[in-house]
Amino acid sequence: MHQIGVVTIGRNEGERLIRCLTSLQASVPTGSPIVYVDSGSTDSSVARARAMGINVVELDMTVPFTMARGRNTGFQYLVENFPDLTYVQFVDGDCELLPGWIDQAVTALGRADDLAIVCGRRRERFPEASPYNRLADMEWNTPVGEAKACGGDMLARVEAIKAVGGFNPKMICGEEPEMCIRLRQKGWRIQRIDADMTLHDAAMTRFGQWWKRSIRGGWAVAEGKAIYGDSAEAYMVKENKSGWLWGAIIPAVAVALAWPTRGLSLLLLLGYLALGWRIYKYRRGQGDLPGHARVYAFFCTLSKFPQALGQGRYWLNRWRNKPATLIEYKSAPLASPEP
Repeated sequence: MHQIGVVTIGRNEGERLIRCLTSLQASVPTGSPIVYVDSGSTDSSVARARAMGINVVELDMTVPFTMARGRNTGFQYLVENFPDLTYVQFVDGDCELLPGWIDQAVTALGRADDLAIVCGRRRERFPEASPYNRLADMEWNTPVGEAKACGGDMLARVEAIKAVGGFNPKMICGEEPEMCIRLRQKGWRIQRIDADMTLHDAAMTRFGQWWKRSIRGGWAVAEGKAIYGDSAEAYMVKENKSGWLWGAIIPAVAVALAWPTRGLSLLLLLGYLALGWRIYKYRRGQGDLPGHARVYAFFCTLSKFPQALGQGRYWLNRWRNKPATLIEYKSAPLASPEP
């Protein structure tokens, strides 16, 4: 069998990390190296990982941390210490690898030498715990087949990751699709197969968490457009325009012209109802239940406001020439509800 290594990253994930590591030890072939890259945990993550026999690398936190940097560090550890590896499974520390995934992913990669990455269905562990968890579960459900991007969980060909130099360590979000662009530019392909891959624990129970996550999404849109917006695929151009239009321009114009138009300009705000309806119809067409589609439509429409804030935050940060810092939405783990 091809040799497989695993890279997982995390900080203060608590029991989520233990579930992750336990699932890895149960899923990957016996003897496969697993490395956990810790980014300054103040809980017992490092000690507990080592007690499980996991290789642990602790990042130098005097250097700004990004998830991309964590993944690169883990990947470099594996290729230096286990040079015969063919594939590397990347998985975030708040996820659990599902049984059978590795075999299906290896089979898929083995069918085509130009396939760099295979990903599957990431599901939320507790989708019913909050509308925000439900949104995340729906977000993970991307079409099966040829893909332009993947998330943080994937089985990757070592040769391909080496060919592009891994993830961009300066990016605080959106680093996976950015690397996928560079892979495609070198002739590699990315594919999502019809297989359950991981359980993810978003642990979003408060509106403020969702708001911060949406700001982070806006940052990713702005940075992606800034780097690759002029490329042939016009990466994030449409999303960037949508964020500015719905999150800033329409509300600003509606309010600014309210007095001179005797309130008629406020009719522009009815556009949000039309936007929400379009999103609802799209999600229903994707097979979502009516209630789930309504929740998605409402929050997707509302997300235009934090998205615009994230886009503005990116450009302000760039104008000030300041290093990017993480936009974190997740709190330290609390007791999780039973599935």
